[in-house]
Amino acid sequence: MSHRRGKGSQTMQQYVCQVCGYTYDPAQGDPDNGIQPGTPFENLPDGYACPLCGAGKDQFAAK
Repeated sequence: MSHRRGKGSQTMQQYVCQVCGYTYDPAQGDPDNGIQPGTPFENLPDGYACPLCGAGKDQFAAK
């Protein structure tokens, strides 16, 4: 019944492109590419690419 931050806050974690340094912030989303604010990184489509350099989702790491 207790609501701790731990697991819940991980879904809104920022991720950084390891190629160019772009930070995906779930609070901001990526509206230019159809990603609404509030979308956790884990919910991005498999084909998501860095909007700056085009690197694939697998090139991002948790910040």
